[in-house]
Amino acid sequence: MRKTILAVLVMFAGVLVLAAPSPAQIAVGISVHIGPPALPVYPQPLCPAPGYLWTPGYWAYGPNGYYWVPGTWVMAPTPGFLWTPGYWGWSGGLYMWHAGYWGPHVGFYGGINYGFGYFGGGFVGGRWNNGVFVYNTAVMHVNTTIIHNTYVDNTVIRNVTVNHVAFNGGPGGVNARPTHQEMAYARERHVQPTAAQVHHEDSARSNRAFLASENHGRPAVAATARPGEFSGHGNSFHSFTPPEHNGTHAAAAPEHNGTHAPVAAEHNGTHFNPPAHADRSNGGNQDARTHSNDGRAGESRPKNQSEKPDRKPERER
Repeated sequence: MRKTILAVLVMFAGVLVLAAPSPAQIAVGISVHIGPPALPVYPQPLCPAPGYLWTPGYWAYGPNGYYWVPGTWVMAPTPGFLWTPGYWGWSGGLYMWHAGYWGPHVGFYGGINYGFGYFGGGFVGGRWNNGVFVYNTAVMHVNTTIIHNTYVDNTVIRNVTVNHVAFNGGPGGVNARPTHQEMAYARERHVQPTAAQVHHEDSARSNRAFLASENHGRPAVAATARPGEFSGHGNSFHSFTPPEHNGTHAAAAPEHNGTHAPVAAEHNGTHFNPPAHADRSNGGNQDARTHSNDGRAGESRPKNQSEKPDRKPERER
């Protein structure tokens, strides 16, 4: 009798192990009472090779609080798929994480301005063309002497307010709702984060240097050229004393009411870099980095929380 009971218990334990969700699936149900810090400033690492797609950095939550998962270049799970970033959404007094996914179109990601083509709605950093990903070097950091499948679309460039809030809804959050098209995209076939992405997040979680409580919202390594590589050549390190900008600002995702997707973009450099801030809830508004046409990026000086955000020129209103 005892052997029978023991066998049943072993079988039941095996079923539980098989049914256990992956880390990416678990993240969907995470909810906390405190909002994430503002998105930090960082330059985009150079794309390591053709076929790599950019996945923005984000604040994840673990047993020790918020920790930064550096932005990184990854291979898509299948040609034609694009990455929809995850986002924190406020509801019922809690901040809930909505995990990112791969799909044929970029869906709703909370109106969060992650930069580098993800300016709050859609993606303008590149496109698929006959199974080959083509990069928009107006907003992507690509060495065109090595990667030739590129184009330049400066129509995405605007001068507007830069907002680095890392969550949707609630006090101080981004006021954005999915459009009808984005809701349709949500019903398409999706693929969960790749094994490389899961490993990347797990590695960040196990490194105390990425904890917001340790870095105060300013991670030393904010982006990497490849998943899980947090040291060495090609990684982006946060700058605490960047030089002054020249008055040009990268566009943030303007608020929208579900009728129109936000039209957000960058100026004529190679990539966008949202400044760092340690605040947990309101994120703050600060100047974006500036860029030159030769791909060399300058940086702006983060503003004090009490300063008002810069406004877009009259011609853009």
